[in-house]
Amino acid sequence: MQINSIEAKGILTKSNLPVGDYSVNPYGGCTHACKYCYASFMKRFTNHSEPWGEYLDVKYWPKIKDNTKYKGKEVFIGSVTDPYNSYEEVYGRTKEFLEQMQGSGIKLSITTKSDLIVRDLDLIKTFKNPSVAWSINTLDEEFRSAMDKAVSIERRFKAMETFHNAGIRTACFISPIFPGLTDVEAIIERAKDVCDEIWLENLNLRGSFKTIILDYIKENKSELVPLYEEIYNKNNRTYWFNLEKELKAYVLSLGFPYVYSGEEKPKSTKPVVVNFFYHELIRKSSRKDND
Repeated sequence: MQINSIEAKGILTKSNLPVGDYSVNPYGGCTHACKYCYASFMKRFTNHSEPWGEYLDVKYWPKIKDNTKYKGKEVFIGSVTDPYNSYEEVYGRTKEFLEQMQGSGIKLSITTKSDLIVRDLDLIKTFKNPSVAWSINTLDEEFRSAMDKAVSIERRFKAMETFHNAGIRTACFISPIFPGLTDVEAIIERAKDVCDEIWLENLNLRGSFKTIILDYIKENKSELVPLYEEIYNKNNRTYWFNLEKELKAYVLSLGFPYVYSGEEKPKSTKPVVVNFFYHELIRKSSRKDND
């Protein structure tokens, strides 16, 4: 593992993401080495020659002197790195940021694949209405370990439950959904009692990791090769449209609210399911079919 210390001019970056006004990434690169990680494109901006997952830039920034200027702003931690990768236990850069932002009045959200975040539970509770999401795309530990080097699925669920029981808004981010492999309904069933929201996102193959995933399917799940060929080489979205319909019907049968990305989430005592499939494309198609 190649580890570098980086002097950063600042740590809060204005964001165009729908989840925040600012994004924060206390590290560059990510040791979880997810084979499908969209953030691997960051390599071309950092001049790293190492494979994705085999380097980590540890960021150090000037102390935030006036954190109150961010009051009311949405701050998302972890857009292109996992802020709780295993080296956070050593360097503590995410914890340092949280400590610097205490009392700022920001709206805090964090996404991770780790249970190390439990260490900072009391610190996160000092923020007003924080939210934390864990990425989970399978209940099959063998497949999970083939795709990432993060902690086990059970450890993620345990951390989710800990935060949920502590009164912090939690989400199960079912992402990415692998066609023919991810049992979304089974994950929803496992998550529904320990989270407030469930997010759904399709596997979008692009860039260097497209070949990696398609080679994995060819070598390990050859029966799925025709399906992946249809979706990722012929750009046929029929699978996703059909899956969206099935999942919507399933979610509504459970009595859970179901919304699309960008729509206002209703207040509910049951988990709210948010669809991020191709954003507007499936949303428009689904509504057209229901008219």
